[in-house]
Amino acid sequence: MANDVVVELLGLKKVFDLPDGSKTVAVAGLDIRVRKGEIFCLVGPDGAGKTTAIRMMCGVLPPSAGRVEILGMDNRKQREEVKKHIGYLSQRFSLYHDLTVDENIDFFAEIHKVTNFKPRKEELLQFTRLTPFRDRLAGKLSGGMKQKLALACTLIHTPDIIFLDEPTTGVDPVSRRDFWKILSTLLKQGITIVVSTPYLDEAERSSRVALMNEGEILQCDTPEAIKAKFPFEIMELVCTNVRRAAEVAEAELGKGKMQMFGDRLHLLSQKGVGTNQSLLRRLKRERVEVQSSRTVPPSLEDVFIEAVPR
Repeated sequence: MANDVVVELLGLKKVFDLPDGSKTVAVAGLDIRVRKGEIFCLVGPDGAGKTTAIRMMCGVLPPSAGRVEILGMDNRKQREEVKKHIGYLSQRFSLYHDLTVDENIDFFAEIHKVTNFKPRKEELLQFTRLTPFRDRLAGKLSGGMKQKLALACTLIHTPDIIFLDEPTTGVDPVSRRDFWKILSTLLKQGITIVVSTPYLDEAERSSRVALMNEGEILQCDTPEAIKAKFPFEIMELVCTNVRRAAEVAEAELGKGKMQMFGDRLHLLSQKGVGTNQSLLRRLKRERVEVQSSRTVPPSLEDVFIEAVPR
C-alpha cells in the first residue's frame, strides 16, 4: 500500500445466496484506492452495490472474495485495531430516540471507550450547531439534525477515516447542503471521507468519484476528469412542450442521444458536429417552440446516463 493510500480494495466481491437457491452478485471485484485527506464518493442508483461495498470496507460484511486494507491493516485479520481508526455512519444509524442529544453522544463515547470526552463533545456540538438542542430528545429532531447528531456520534472517538452510507437520503435540500459543508470542514482537518450517495450533484463536490452500476465501477476519477472525457457535445433546449419535444428528438436522433431534465432537453452529438439543424426544423414543424438553445458543459448526470448500458 502506497504511503498516501489509506483504504485499498483488492478484487473485492460479494455474492449473496437467494431464497430460491440462485445467487446474485452485489459487488463484482472492485479495485479501489482511497488517498489520505480526500472525499471519495461511490455514486449510483439503488441496487448498484454501494451499501454492500461500504459495509465490506468497514468489516461489517465479509467479502466473498478479495480483501480490504485500512491504513495497511487487513480489516478482517486486524479488526479490533482497525475499529480504533474508523467511523461508520450506516443508512439506518441507531440513534436512541428516547435519549437526548447529549446522552446519545455520551453513549457512543462509552461504546468506543473514549475517556475524558467532554471537551470533544462540546467541540462536536458546536461544530454541528447542535449546542442549542443538546437537551432535546433525538426522536424530536428533524431529519437533517438527526444526521448531524449521527455524524457527531461517529466522530466522538476522533477517527482517521469515516465511512458514510447515503447520509443525506431523505433529507431536505438545505440540510443536505449544510451536511456537505460540514464534510468539507472535516476534510480540512485531515479526515479521509468515503461516502456513498444516489445524488450526482453531491458527487460533484467530491475529490474523486466512482460511478457504480450493478456492482461494477463504470468510471473512477476526479469529477473534472470524468466530464472532460465525455465524448459528446451537449445542446440544451428549453421548449414550450418538453414532453413532445423529447418524443420528436428521440425519433430524429435515436435512443440514447436525448436526455430530459425537468423542462430542458440535453441533445448529444459528436464533438465538432454542431447544432442539429434538422431537429430544430422538425420541432418547428411540430409546433414546438424552442425558447432557447445553447451548448452546455456535461454534468456527472449526463456522463452517468450515457455510461449505463441500456
